Amino acid sequence: MLSNRVLLRPKDLPRSLGFYRETLGLAVYREFGPADHPGVVFFLGQGFLEVSGHSDDGAGSGLSLWLQVRDVAREEKRLREAGVTVAREARLEPWGLIELWIEDPDGHRIVLVEVPSDHPLRRDPR
Repeated sequence: MLSNRVLLRPKDLPRSLGFYRETLGLAVYREFGPADHPGVVFFLGQGFLEVSGHSDDGAGSGLSLWLQVRDVAREEKRLREAGVTVAREARLEPWGLIELWIEDPDGHRIVLVEVPSDHPLRRDPR
């Protein structure tokens, strides 16, 4: 395995590009294709999300994204103000992570996760 990325084929490419670029604020790694129908690859933590092409499949085709953020409460407030669909409010899960579930314009689930400072994922295993 040399490289990887998640591929998302939205129903409405301009709408989804705006959501991931403007609303979520993901940084662009590269753009490709024709100017009137571009594909965009976004930085996604240690990976990439490519939003390109078109899909006629039903909403929420089983794809989910798990995105770690610094402050889930701040992101929930910002995203609600931007009109993003919140599928489930932020809460502390039994496994110790704070999760907020939202949806992109096509209904794909996005889990925004905050790792509390005392969580094992924050501890240095060395």
